[in-house]
Amino acid sequence: MQTRTQAARQRQHRTRMKAIVQDVYGPAEVLRTGEVDVPQIGPDEVLVQVRAAGLDRGAWHLMTGQPYLMRLMGFGVRRPKNPVPGMEVAGVVAAVGADVTRFSLGDEVFGIARGSFAEYAAAPQGKLAPKPANLTFEQAAVVPISGLTAIQAVQEAGRVDAGHKVLIIGASGGVGSYALQLAKARGAHATGVSSTAKTDLIRSLGADHVIDYTHEDFLDGTTRYDVIIDTGGRNRLPRLRRALTPTGTLVIVGGDGGGKVTGGFGRGLRAAMLSPLVRQRLLMLVNTEHHRYLDELRPLLEAGAVTPALDITYPLAQAAAAMRRLEAGKARGKIAITI
Repeated sequence: MQTRTQAARQRQHRTRMKAIVQDVYGPAEVLRTGEVDVPQIGPDEVLVQVRAAGLDRGAWHLMTGQPYLMRLMGFGVRRPKNPVPGMEVAGVVAAVGADVTRFSLGDEVFGIARGSFAEYAAAPQGKLAPKPANLTFEQAAVVPISGLTAIQAVQEAGRVDAGHKVLIIGASGGVGSYALQLAKARGAHATGVSSTAKTDLIRSLGADHVIDYTHEDFLDGTTRYDVIIDTGGRNRLPRLRRALTPTGTLVIVGGDGGGKVTGGFGRGLRAAMLSPLVRQRLLMLVNTEHHRYLDELRPLLEAGAVTPALDITYPLAQAAAAMRRLEAGKARGKIAITI
């Protein structure tokens, strides 16, 4: 008698697939189009036929291998452990492992996979959720990592509540664009910070106030906030604390900024060490990749309370161009790659 996995795999006959491949760490030029084996799935995994992949800032860090601290965290010391980049995914279930109970063949899903810049990607069932019915695959693909990071920053770390004054630094980026909308959905007064070229995007996302950092020093202490969510990575702790209320909360998101060794993680670690000594809460967010956060986001996405800020889409063969746009800081929200 066939097992469930064997029956499922018979529906997926291909053994080779097109993918973006990276053999070494480096700039976007290290990405190339190649042909690799379709990934094998474990008992608790799902094989997703990828319709679209999201490009998040973490994919850039994994491509460059910076900060170097990441290499010691299990991603590969000399070269990427997984030669196919990409983590955010939206697509259709092509096969399921023997222990998978949450999905069946043909289900439309979104979430976090390994190697999503490919025709097929493998993902633990615990990192996938049903795709919001009203979103295209491209829109759904740019939600998972940025969206679940934002919901943890706003709800769990920031404890944002109705009436709070919240400052989102980097509000035009992936995490920032979701954090702004989630803060508004919780009844907060949200201020978004960006460059001149992206202030219109922040307004369109519902910000109560928009700051162009090229023209205004928003950390001079003139205005103080209950919660600051900093996704930008360039602001020093003393200046961020100056803009907080005496018992306010700072949430540092991501590893941008800093040097090549620890990057922005160094700033986050300093904040965590200082926090017990002061009245303000100074936190470095380490996100948890679990479907329950996607399940929390789905009704907000379907109701239109949160909308993916999809900047532009690229075909798979132009993944390097997509990465260069992200690296240059030109992305308004998120970039998707279509398969």
